[in-house]
Amino acid sequence: QVQLVESGGGLVQAGGSLTLACTASGRTFSMSPMGWFRQAPGKERESVAAISRAGYSTYYADSVVDRFTISRDNAKSTVYLQMNSLKPEDTAVYYCAAKRATFASSRVFQLASEYDYWGQGTQVTVSS
Repeated sequence: QVQLVESGGGLVQAGGSLTLACTASGRTFSMSPMGWFRQAPGKERESVAAISRAGYSTYYADSVVDRFTISRDNAKSTVYLQMNSLKPEDTAVYYCAAKRATFASSRVFQLASEYDYWGQGTQVTVSS
């Protein structure tokens, strides 16, 4: 069983920056593609960014391209989401997700249904 713990959320003014971190338990982190999702009140959960298990491939939603950066440190079993130029519409609960270990070193996964483990979420609020 993999446990994911997110941190780094908070309140920030529009135009500001935050970095989210998600640390995973277990021994297979380096084999697991990871993703960040978010869910705003009254909206469905949406994919924000994803990264392959080795970090060679990444995916970003159109709404966050050139503002957010996903990265991972397999030695620390941690995936990060650097968020710059934040907008009020980025306000949401952000979730980290992990897919079971895979040998596909360069694949990224965008759909929530493709992930097997989820963190508890961290609130990001961007004030205007």
